[in-house]
Amino acid sequence: MDRYWVSSDDTGEELRVSSGFVFEGLKMHLKARGMTYADVARALKISEATVKRIFALKNCSLDRLDVICQLVQVDLAELARGMPRENRLINRLTREQEEELMSDPALFLVAICALHQMRVDEMVELYQLDEPQCVRLLLRLERIGILEVHENNRIRLRIARTFSWIPEGPIMRYVKSQLPDFFGYPFDQAGELMRMISIRLSRGAQVALLQQVEQIAREYSEQHNADARLPLSQRQPVSVLLAVRPWEPELFKALRR
Repeated sequence: MDRYWVSSDDTGEELRVSSGFVFEGLKMHLKARGMTYADVARALKISEATVKRIFALKNCSLDRLDVICQLVQVDLAELARGMPRENRLINRLTREQEEELMSDPALFLVAICALHQMRVDEMVELYQLDEPQCVRLLLRLERIGILEVHENNRIRLRIARTFSWIPEGPIMRYVKSQLPDFFGYPFDQAGELMRMISIRLSRGAQVALLQQVEQIAREYSEQHNADARLPLSQRQPVSVLLAVRPWEPELFKALRR
């Protein structure tokens, strides 16, 4: 396959785009989002060597191309328009922007739904929202800078791969306030797990551990992107809490010399 047919969002006209142009565009979008061929391999559930071959030959099935486009939050029409706007991907909100999210529970809910790559109709079906209200909230989020709202209320995130909430910011303070509810649970059902490992490590081993934890977070973030193509009924909300720090219970500290 050396050509892809693309329908322009603006005119509806079909354009014939070379596969070389498409794959060069995908490389730029991967770079803009801080992603690698390893991330693509996880999304496609194939080896990294196979991904490298796909990009070298500039040829793959439309199904695989659709997964890659979903991974980098772009469609063929945008690829046809050229370079990604790297400066529009954000790594973190300001404190004022987080405070605005937290000031309106419905706005915060729609923001999280968008980050979960839910469509407007799915939000309306699951929560006490109607479509006009949902769209108004999405437009507020567009103004904040989290996403873009396109034709037919299609949502495109403007979040970089390295995006995170402000440490000790409004949203993380809210998350911490919910920890009693999160941990007040037996974690004994299928698909659930709680483990705490208390160990002693060298400084070098601590650095390596943090790198491994970051890798786990990245892998599940990419799995989240890959699963976004599935129906909402097949995607459960799952929270994974990863935290590492030097710590000893007060009970033990009281017995120190």
